Amino acid sequence: MAPPAPAVPFAARIIGWILLVTGAVGAAAAFVLTVEKIHLLRDPGYVPSCSINPILSCGSVMSTPQAEVLGFPNPVIGVLTFPVLATLGLVVLTGARLPRRVWLGANLGAAAGVLFAHWLIFQSLYRIHALCPYCMVVWVVTITAFWYLTVHNLHHRHLPAPASWRPAVDAVVRNHSVVLTVWLLAVVAAIGVQFWDYWRTLASSGAPRSHPGTASRRPGRPGRGCRAACP
Repeated sequence: MAPPAPAVPFAARIIGWILLVTGAVGAAAAFVLTVEKIHLLRDPGYVPSCSINPILSCGSVMSTPQAEVLGFPNPVIGVLTFPVLATLGLVVLTGARLPRRVWLGANLGAAAGVLFAHWLIFQSLYRIHALCPYCMVVWVVTITAFWYLTVHNLHHRHLPAPASWRPAVDAVVRNHSVVLTVWLLAVVAAIGVQFWDYWRTLASSGAPRSHPGTASRRPGRPGRGCRAACP
């Protein structure tokens, strides 16, 4: 009698759903950001729907050079790439078995995306001093997609690892949600620390400050209501 096949970890079983959901949510957020950017280009006085206060302000982020790293709005990258991720997830859910090179290519693309996302996180927190809510959605889905692609490839040995590392790799696969949670909480902590004075002001006042718009804001500079929170 042949030995039973090894159990497939939960993280590897749900990879299709992870890719489909993160790709769909990322594509939707990127599309909305692209539409908001078009409105802002047409009317410099336009206040995007995600400009809520001096800190949560898409308009402040969109008006900076960091928002157009390749010479066109960054969300266009997401509009082009997230549907590919969602399609890959849909293909996996149909039961198709994809070759190793496809999984490695997806992992490589997600790695580039997660590096870019962390660069944008740094720029938002320590250079622009403002947060774009839709951009934060993109950060979360990019990190999640990259992590679960990595977990999948480690489990199926698409990513090479020395035999001595297998116990550690297996532990990472088993505790996939712990690693992801710690990763995302680290980003939340960085946001909380950087804007702590502003959050504390909101808590003490009991009501959010009104957002006057973005037309008078200089790119890359904190807004008028941001003095307490922005260095």
